[in-house]
Amino acid sequence: MSSVIVNFVGFQVGWFACVLGAAHGMPWAGTAVAAAIVVLHLELAGRPLEELKLVAIAMTVGALWDSALVTLGWITFTSGTAIDGVAPQWILAMWALFATTLNISLGWLKRRWIAGALLGAIAGPLAYWAGARLGAIVLVSPALALIALSIGWAVMTPLLAALARRYNGIDKAN
Repeated sequence: MSSVIVNFVGFQVGWFACVLGAAHGMPWAGTAVAAAIVVLHLELAGRPLEELKLVAIAMTVGALWDSALVTLGWITFTSGTAIDGVAPQWILAMWALFATTLNISLGWLKRRWIAGALLGAIAGPLAYWAGARLGAIVLVSPALALIALSIGWAVMTPLLAALARRYNGIDKAN
């Protein structure tokens, strides 16, 4: 139980570091905090290479997803964007953080597709909305962005949870 709490708290610390860093024009600060959390996670993983694969896949999915939302003109990031139309490094760091939860604090989702879809449909858009309220992103077309985020996260969350079952770097019993 303590690993679940530590994992959850680590994710929250990393999330706030990334969002507040980006909101205050210091996106690399949040990225550094998130990277440290991910490295610690990998150090503690029973199968770090498998866990690293999950992190890499989640970051790739996130890069494609968030870049698509930017390209569609539904969201913009307030800082950290090196190339127009491409998601900034701090949001990719957040995807890496999300991946670290899939075998621990969100491990219960691995065999619960509907719960994963519902959690994703609600929590995904709420996280982006909170990021917008804190000043890290702009929901240019709020209704379209939130609908797309809800649908996208409803699909991505159970799929990433299923991948976590395959790339379980923590405990095969999960």
